[in-house]
Amino acid sequence: MKCGDMRLQPFEMERWQSIWENQVKYNLSESGVHPLKLSELLNGDDEEFRNQSLGYVQTNGTIELRKTISTMYANADAEEVLVTNGSSEANFAALWFFLDRGAEVAVMLPNYMQIWGLVKTFRAKVKPFWLMESKDRWIPDIAGLRKSATKKTKLIALCNPNNPTGATITREEVDEICAIAKKTGAWILSDEVYHGAELDGHPTPTFWDKYDKVIVTNGLSKAYGLPGLRMGWAVAKGGMAGKLWAYHDYTTISPNALSDYLARKVLQPTVREKILGRTRKILSKNLPIVSSWVDRHRDCFSFVPPKAGAIAFLKYNLKISSRKFTEQLVKDQSTLVVPGDHFGMGRYIRVGYGCYEESLTAGLNRIGDWVKDHTG
Repeated sequence: MKCGDMRLQPFEMERWQSIWENQVKYNLSESGVHPLKLSELLNGDDEEFRNQSLGYVQTNGTIELRKTISTMYANADAEEVLVTNGSSEANFAALWFFLDRGAEVAVMLPNYMQIWGLVKTFRAKVKPFWLMESKDRWIPDIAGLRKSATKKTKLIALCNPNNPTGATITREEVDEICAIAKKTGAWILSDEVYHGAELDGHPTPTFWDKYDKVIVTNGLSKAYGLPGLRMGWAVAKGGMAGKLWAYHDYTTISPNALSDYLARKVLQPTVREKILGRTRKILSKNLPIVSSWVDRHRDCFSFVPPKAGAIAFLKYNLKISSRKFTEQLVKDQSTLVVPGDHFGMGRYIRVGYGCYEESLTAGLNRIGDWVKDHTG
């Protein structure tokens, strides 16, 4: 698809999920936990909710919400926060600000491919640096980043905790990446939407406040199990939040008034910790189910257990592309997972394990049945 000098890069993963997620019997494509219900958030406050005005809120988010978000980031204030409709809009505004034809962006791969696709769409140049699979974790190729990042690099973009691997970056690795950015003068765009969904309960080191030129994006979709609120934000220093606000004026203009209200409730410290505790409980209960299944099918599958998020990136040794594999799972087993091809990784599939236990077990068994039928 063309638009002037731009050629829109199809977002294959989002379209794949959108087409099939409500048609299959077992959806293991989601990267968050099964969502909370509205009644669980209101806790008897339905009168106040029903009396909310349905006009525009301040277009960068209400002052109360931005103040609440700022307390989650050391030395931040409300003016350094932009509220958006999902973290994807926050990422979009940042990419739109930085990108023009020929700009260079160092992008961590594998990754949620929104950033990769937007860089391609804006006719900028992707300079990848990869996570490398080891026995017990995925490790960022710092040497590769040093090679990729130059004085021409406008942005270093990454996802921490990572989608699709569930990997986390250590404090030392954060410092090394910041040092590279400082040397080249690049900004860092850190998508931290899985922050708070660490299985061990220890928050992943954030890039916030480690370097002046950092934009952190986050939202309520993944770690909080509230994707339907479409509530996200960007936090940035040096007036950058205000600059991104100008781009937000050309997209959705304003957050949803009801979502802004609910986000203020969700992000109160006691409520926030309760919701994140729910997420970690689901992950801790369900990851052993995946591990046990992989162990039973170790002749075909292996994986590095994720540190965070409701996603497991499984490697397989079948002689079939991940795209064809997942298409056959939908057709033959009514089970949806995400092909590794959508992340630039061949013989992998991403399995979401944040769903209900019964659905996870049944969906994994369907994958096992398909493999048995085609290899037995």
